Amino acid sequence: MTGRTATRDELVADLTTLGVPRGGILLVHCSMRRIGWIDGGAATLLAAIREVSGPAGTVVVPAQTPNNSLTSPVYRAATAGMTDAERARYTDGMPGFDPDRTPSYGVGGLAEHVRSHPGALRSRHPQTSFAALGPAAAEVVRTHDLDCHLGERSPLGVLYRRRATILMLGVGTAKCTALHLAEYRLDGPAPTTEYSCFVMRDGRRALARFPARKLDDSDFGEAGDDLLRHSWAVTGRVGDAEAHLLPMVPAVDRAREWFAANR
Repeated sequence: MTGRTATRDELVADLTTLGVPRGGILLVHCSMRRIGWIDGGAATLLAAIREVSGPAGTVVVPAQTPNNSLTSPVYRAATAGMTDAERARYTDGMPGFDPDRTPSYGVGGLAEHVRSHPGALRSRHPQTSFAALGPAAAEVVRTHDLDCHLGERSPLGVLYRRRATILMLGVGTAKCTALHLAEYRLDGPAPTTEYSCFVMRDGRRALARFPARKLDDSDFGEAGDDLLRHSWAVTGRVGDAEAHLLPMVPAVDRAREWFAANR
């Protein structure tokens, strides 16, 4: 349907043809711009996904907030070239993370629509939260430890144990957050670094500092290309976008093997 406005029915047909499963948990990464113009925008796309996955299905999206951090690439890019005084003013204006109110940042219109949807729940990590909508939402977001951005004690650990499916809509596998779980599972001592971000405590902004694993997504593109060569990976189209569907367990297991052999 290149060049046309995508309707809900057309999106349902595309998602069904791709093989989106009914029931279970779906981790969605999405670029709506690449899908093309959608009649009704993110609300229509979410409705189509939920129609295909059915009433027992749960939709999960990244709801990250790297913009509230003093150690993120987003902060470094925003403050590059500033004087000390300008940087101080910028930092003073950064709000603290409130899981119930803080918008997501840099993860796309569908993710923000899910986060703000009535009934959606969000994990409480101030940098790498996830939002979930559906019967398993509370289970998905219940645990997200501060020193475990994207490991076993984050929603990704639950998604792996629940054998979730990964849906990439107009987004390459280089952006797949589930690959971080494979990174956490590598043998040997994990490299760590100091993180800092603003949070809300008792109605006031506070700076949280904590050590955690140093994340590295620099080779996710190569690892993701390897995943797409396997028989369990499905590639198709949704709207104008290339789409990928991967079962999370074999994808994470294979990515771990790839990292172990190539890093």
